Amino acid sequence: MAFIEKKDLKRIFSGVQPTGNLHLGNYLGAIRNWVNLQNEFECIFCMVDMHAITVWQDPEELRKNTRELAVGMIASGIDPEKNILFNQSRVSAHAELAWVLNCVARLGWLGRMTQFKEKAGKDKENSSVGLFAYPNLMAADILAYKATHVPVGHDQKQHLELTRDIAKKFNTDFKKEVFPIPEPLILGAGARVMSLRDGSKKMSKSDLSEYSRINMTDDADAIAKKLRKAKTDPLPLPSTMAELEGRPEAVNLIGIYAALKDSTVEKVLPELEGKQFSEFKKDITDLAVSVLEPISSEMSKLMKDTSYIDDVLRKGAERARVIAEPVIKEVYDTVGFLRD
Repeated sequence: MAFIEKKDLKRIFSGVQPTGNLHLGNYLGAIRNWVNLQNEFECIFCMVDMHAITVWQDPEELRKNTRELAVGMIASGIDPEKNILFNQSRVSAHAELAWVLNCVARLGWLGRMTQFKEKAGKDKENSSVGLFAYPNLMAADILAYKATHVPVGHDQKQHLELTRDIAKKFNTDFKKEVFPIPEPLILGAGARVMSLRDGSKKMSKSDLSEYSRINMTDDADAIAKKLRKAKTDPLPLPSTMAELEGRPEAVNLIGIYAALKDSTVEKVLPELEGKQFSEFKKDITDLAVSVLEPISSEMSKLMKDTSYIDDVLRKGAERARVIAEPVIKEVYDTVGFLRD
């Protein structure tokens, strides 16, 4: 199935790093949104394994995590026949375009990227060049497919702005509208899922405590146990947003409950008003299990057949090349490379 270039085309590119341990934050903050978007856009979903190696990765773990990420997306409802699903390293256009964009982007632009500052910390001199130039590769991911829209969370908005700046500069430098300027799709409810052990910290796979997160591979018993142990406060649940002020654990659990119901905190508060956390935890556990346990079961089944998921990613890469290769040719012709 090839994608046809159309003037009014709405095409999404979205990538996520295969770093393992998919959790509830990944599902509510991104994957579930993608499932909904596939009915409105032509969607390209990418396991960005080239981004992953900007920091050290165990090779076997990277292969495993790439498959697990693809499995998690399919089990959540992303249709690999309707959409393009592949891992980044299978399509050389990403690396080829990234080099051209390295020569368009300015050092000062990259130096302002907050994610580099956070990941590099105080020891910037020991960071890889890849980590510093990461946003240029992200721009290449998007522009290689002339994506019109990119779903972004709060921590990726700056990178998309850089992509837009790079596209504008390329078009201006060569006096040719090669790239569309991609628009952001800001992810909605559930985009900020916090730790079950500390409501002030984002849910993360890197947290040492398994009880800080619900993994997408957790079965019903594990989900129930983690929610029982989730940190709370002694007050009953309130009826207004104002009363949630200064109660990060309550905000987090009610936010998760609302997101799992595909609703908002404001809408669910009336039904929760006055409940103790002991009662509310039963409600949220039943809801979480009903939503997540079928995904976990399907992931377990799919992970047993690596040949199936490898075939999905191989076919997805073939379809991705159909779109990206003409774009690379256009870019190379535009910059003046001599080609057969």
